[in-house]
Amino acid sequence: MTMNAVTKIEDGQRVGDDAVKVDLEAPTHPAAPAPSQVNLAPPAPAPRPRRGGRVLLMLALPLALAAGGGWYWITGGRIQETENANLRQARVTISSETAGRIVDMRVAENMKVKAGDVLFAVDPEPYRIALAQADAALAQARLQVEQLRAAYGQAQTQAKTAAGDVAYYTDQLARQKELSGKGVTTKAALDSAERDLLKAQDAAATAAESISSALAALGGDPNIVTDKHPAVLAAFAARDKAAYQLAQTTVRAPADGTVSQASSFKLGQFVTAGTSLFTLVETSDTWVEANFKETQLTHMKVGQEAEVMLDTFPDRPLKATIESIGAGTGAEFSLLPAQNATGNWVKVTQRIPVRLKVSSEDADLLLRTGMSATVAVDTGVSRGFGDLIPSAFAGTAKK
Repeated sequence: MTMNAVTKIEDGQRVGDDAVKVDLEAPTHPAAPAPSQVNLAPPAPAPRPRRGGRVLLMLALPLALAAGGGWYWITGGRIQETENANLRQARVTISSETAGRIVDMRVAENMKVKAGDVLFAVDPEPYRIALAQADAALAQARLQVEQLRAAYGQAQTQAKTAAGDVAYYTDQLARQKELSGKGVTTKAALDSAERDLLKAQDAAATAAESISSALAALGGDPNIVTDKHPAVLAAFAARDKAAYQLAQTTVRAPADGTVSQASSFKLGQFVTAGTSLFTLVETSDTWVEANFKETQLTHMKVGQEAEVMLDTFPDRPLKATIESIGAGTGAEFSLLPAQNATGNWVKVTQRIPVRLKVSSEDADLLLRTGMSATVAVDTGVSRGFGDLIPSAFAGTAKK
């Protein structure tokens, strides 16, 4: 802002051309310039962009976004991912094969055990007594076989004696008949000879039946080995069962794992055979069950590699491989399957369970069954340009 002249009044004298007379008693600071003396001209406007460049910018942005999105969609689809996945480990219900009172307990809640470790033991004394009784029954069965063999020999001897008596009394009867024809003997002597022959024949028949009975008791073979006799084999089976029950009084871990739900299992508790006592979660068998949508299984196959990310360990991805794909959707195996043939029907994308085997090299992690996971499977197949217009390509394929 400019002024035509600057005036200063000193001692009432005038300085400059366009001076203004100012009172000497007035303040010495300069007065504000008059409105008419201020230059109120606006600043020069900035140059406006050309209209063509603005339109080009407005069109370029959505085109770039569409091109980027299209390229991402076309080159995508190779990795199929789902958050509907959980870590699984086999669970074995531990129970006792024998009934009795717990006399030894070596487990605790969340305790880690190795395969073959003793978990608990039932009082073995009743089963040890039963094994002794089975041993005695086995010895008795062997003695019975020897007695049967002796009875068979005795029956053979009786049969020989009876056969000799039959021959003797047959000759006696023939002699009495000859004497009776000559009138030398009496009728009573002839009747007595006939009666003795009948008795000898009956004894021979009885001896033959005794032989058959003794032979049948020996299994049809008089020279059978004692331990091969059916009675002895039955005694052996009873003894083996008693020995098995005695061995089952000590319960061992079937595999490596972690004991769970054992807080109510106490020493001195009476258990019955087959009753569930606690659970063993096997740590040697770990897999992931991922529930993929049916539309994601188009190119998914057994053996494809995958990456598993557990929510507990987000910085340590696990390597996995598809082990199997479920035989049906979850709805097919639910307690109340869907009845799509009745009422109103709404199409819902179904999910199919996929089992993935976790690599053993990651077994050092503190894996727990039921952990939430995110699974990404590399199918090796990406979308193509043909997927953008499938109907057109389908028509070309038909031709």
